[in-house]
Amino acid sequence: QVQLVESGGGLVQAGGSLRLSCAASRRTFSTYAMGWFRQAPGKEREFVAAVNWSVGVTAYADSVKGRFTMSRDTAKNTVYLEMNSLKPEDTAVYYCALQRVGEGRYGYWGQGTQVTVSS
Repeated sequence: QVQLVESGGGLVQAGGSLRLSCAASRRTFSTYAMGWFRQAPGKEREFVAAVNWSVGVTAYADSVKGRFTMSRDTAKNTVYLEMNSLKPEDTAVYYCALQRVGEGRYGYWGQGTQVTVSS
């Protein structure tokens, strides 16, 4: 099975930037999409961004549109999340997820990386 490992989280000031990465343990020939989700304390996990693996088309939640950019490196089986103009409300644990072709859901998840934005 695919294993995902996130990295790059940390503490930043409001208005700052951070770059998250997520590396998959295996080749992703059967991958349909990879996504980023986040969960703040006491809140449900929410969608942040996703990328179609074969084409590279991205989608974003309205709350991060224009500030976050997701990208993929197919050779490295890795996705990134460039976060700019960070706000305190972006504080959460960020999770990487992978959806296989034909499954219709994200079946593989990383352990998460903490992002804290101070005001």
